Parts: sequence; C-alpha cells; structure tokens
Amino acid sequence: MFRRRKNNEKINGSSSVGVDLARVLPVSDKPWWKQPYLIRLNLILLVPLFSSATSGYDGSMMNAQQVIPTWRLYFDYPKGGKLGLVNAIFYVGKVCALPVVTILSDRIGRHKPILLGLILCIVGTVIQAAAVNYGMLVVSRYVLGAATAFMAQPSPLLITELAFPTHRGKITALYQTFFYFGAILSAWASFGTVHLSSNWAWRGPAALQAFFPVIQLSFWWLLANERSEEARSVLVKYHGNGDENSPLVHFEMNEIQETIRIERELNAQSRWKDLTATPANRKRSAIAISLGFFSQWCGNGVVSYYLTLVLNSIGITDPTNQALINGLLQIFNFFISVFLGAFMVDRLGRRVLFLWSAAGMMLAYIAWTVLNAEFLKTRASGLGIAVIPMIFVYYFHYDIAFTPLLYAYPAEIFPYRLRGLGLSLTLLSTYIALIFNLFVNPIAMAAISWKYYILYCCMNACILVVIYFLYPETKGHSLEEIAKVFEGDDAAVNLGPKNVDELDGTVEHEENYREKS
Repeated sequence: MFRRRKNNEKINGSSSVGVDLARVLPVSDKPWWKQPYLIRLNLILLVPLFSSATSGYDGSMMNAQQVIPTWRLYFDYPKGGKLGLVNAIFYVGKVCALPVVTILSDRIGRHKPILLGLILCIVGTVIQAAAVNYGMLVVSRYVLGAATAFMAQPSPLLITELAFPTHRGKITALYQTFFYFGAILSAWASFGTVHLSSNWAWRGPAALQAFFPVIQLSFWWLLANERSEEARSVLVKYHGNGDENSPLVHFEMNEIQETIRIERELNAQSRWKDLTATPANRKRSAIAISLGFFSQWCGNGVVSYYLTLVLNSIGITDPTNQALINGLLQIFNFFISVFLGAFMVDRLGRRVLFLWSAAGMMLAYIAWTVLNAEFLKTRASGLGIAVIPMIFVYYFHYDIAFTPLLYAYPAEIFPYRLRGLGLSLTLLSTYIALIFNLFVNPIAMAAISWKYYILYCCMNACILVVIYFLYPETKGHSLEEIAKVFEGDDAAVNLGPKNVDELDGTVEHEENYREKS
C-alpha cells in the first residue's frame, strides 16, 4: 500500500510550499479538477473570491456611469468635489466598517461577517438603483462601501487558511484578480445600455450590482456546515480526501497547533499595539501599510474612476468609444492579472513581480505623461490616440503584482494571531489612499491637467526603491514557515515533527493521490 520515496526522487510542490510540507502532500496522477474533494473545496472558495468581484463591479460601474448622458443629466452633471464625493463616500463606508469587521472576523469566524456583507450589499444596490436624487445616491454608495468591507476583510483570510497547500499562493492571489471579473460585467453592461434614452441606461447596471451577492448566497449552503466542524475535520475532508491518517493532515495540524500554542504563550490576545511590538512585526506592518498606499498612489486611480476625464483630455469624447475602451481595458486587466500575475506568484516569486511591476509602471507613466503633454500642445490626434496603448502598458505592469498580491501578500506574512489585524492595516491604508485620490484627482486634473501625472511618475520611482529594500521573498514557504523569513530561527513556529519521516512523509499512497502542482 505504501512505498518509500527514493532519495533522488523529485518532490512536487516544494517550490511553492517548501520541502518539508511537500514531502507529505497526497499523491495522485489526477489534476485537481478530477478530484471531487478539491473541486468541492475550490467551489466553496468562490464565495470569498466573488467578494472582490463585487468591489470591481462598483469601480467599473461608476466609471461607466459618468459616460452615460442620462446619468449626468439626472444628477445635474456632477463634477469636481461633487463628483469626487460620489466615489469617495464608498470608501468612507469601508473605513467606518473596517474596525467592526476586524473584531467580528476574529471573534465569530470569517463566514458570518461575509454573510452580513452580502445582505448589506443587496440593500445598498436597491437604494442605488432606485435613487431619485443626489443625496440618495450618496447614501447608497456609503452602504455599499460598508457592505464590501464586511466581505473584503475576512475573504482573503478564509482563502489563505482553507486553500489546499499547493493552491494557496495562486488562489489567494486570484482574490483581487476577481475585481476585474466584476469590472468586466459592469463595463459591458453599461456599454449595452449607453444608447438608451431612459434612466434605465444607468439604473439597469446599478441594479445588476446585486448579481455577485446573489451568486455568493447560492453557494452559502456549502459553507453552512463547515462553521461547526473542528479544524481537523475540515483538513481531513478537504486536504486529506477523507483519510484520517493522511500525513499531510497530521503535519498541518501539528504545525498549526504548535504555532498557536507558542503564540499564545508569547501573548494571549492579539492587540493593535502588537503590530509594532517587535522589529519583525514593525517590518510586517510597514509592508502592510505601504502596500495599501502604493496600490492607490501609483496612478491607477486616475483611470479606475475617472477614465472619462482622461479620455476627454486626449480628444476622445464620444460616449460609445469611451465605454468600449473601458470594457476592453477590464478584459485585458483580468487576463493579465490571472495568467501573468496570480499564476506566476509561485513560479517567479512575489518580490520579482513587485519589482518588475514598479519599474514598468514608472516607465509607462513617463511615456503617458509626455504623450499627453505633447497632444495638448499640438492637438495632433495621433499623439492623443497613442496615450491609449500606454494606459494598457501601464495596467499590464500594475496587474502582474499589485492586483494579485495586494491582499495575498499581507495575509501570508503575518502570524496567525495577527493575520486579521495585519490585513486590516492594508485595507485601511488602501481605503484612506483611495478617499484622498477620489476627492483630489478630479480637482487636480481639472486644474493642472497633464502636469498632475508627474506626481505619479515620481511616486512610482519611490515605490520601486521601497520595495527593493523592504519586501522579502516568501515563495517556497508554508504559511507558518514564513515567520522565519522575518524573525529568523527564533520564530514562533513549529515546522511539523522534527523528523518528517515520523509522519511517513517519505511514503506515497500508490492507490490514492499526489496533487499535481
């Protein structure tokens, strides 16, 4: 029934989870999509994955609605601070809800806050689609912001903690790429209604924002029974294919229990001050905060919420063409962030992707700024059109790192007891940066036009330097082993039994499974 692994036999998965954990992975010649227990697990993970799609739908929808003439007319052509408030209040709602959901996700589990967020999202969608004045629109945006915070904070944590070991890096990175999945639906829904002369041109896409919460609720029954199961039962069911004696389950339980025990001995409760209590935690916190700010102060906010203003500045003013560009950009973003971002995190590593991304964004933004400046001087249509490819080049580099790793990276660098607080740091810094951007961007673009882009050229240069000196590589480590990257050999982590062979980790189930990596 068992056979010993030969000393020179290649250990699949070691590049993504480390050699010790890879030696106890189940053995199978079947890919994951032919193994029922992994199919079920990954279907369950669609619930938190779609949480990101809900935020993506909103971002693209507000971009698209500024293109729709009936929306502009109905709300009296909002611009400047009034337009900024419609977008920024969404993130004010997120900031207000974040402290509450941080506490709830640690005390009552990851699932219930997500469920509350889904219900709130449907309520906010109804208010927005039925809005009869500017005030009602602003209130709906606040409710939707709070709703998505209740989904956004627990979701990456749930994915990180529940995903199969060799899938963890990719699936956690996929979380934020689903932002573009929602953006695609929104952009093309708005493209389909832009020609309507009635208010359904904008009410229709607004109502469709409930699509992802409804889909998530339909999957909820898969999670309903998991809340009451012991951690070992969940691991046996989804990581061990029902095998109570699975070496992988034994290894993971030993590692998790011992790590939690050591952490409890060091400090029984997780508190915000613990984030700065040690040099390692200060470094983790600096990464979490900087990553949130960098993700929004690298220039993407100019296009994400104000693409219409960008396109107007280069002479592309037709609503149909603007909606088409928005739709194509979202499709492009989704495929790049998935196939060259999330799927590369275990192949190229987090640090390589971050450095490549920052350098590419800086160069693309410089070219974009020069082309825009020359267009405004000469009014040559060719120069204006040339800005569009630069926007796509810029987003290519943003998508390979900052989309897939924005929440995946913080979720894996913090120890278990600080993981929720650490991710909340990234979320909070992201939301604060967004609120600033959404208020300031339309005002600055109206006042100084292309000169405002120079700020982001400089910011991207600073981002590149900080990443080079601050962000370590976490590729090739299990979730618990990553503590050693920050704290060295004295890290509060147990890497399974001292001798992995005690788990029969060097044996394989001939008749069962090896997960292909």
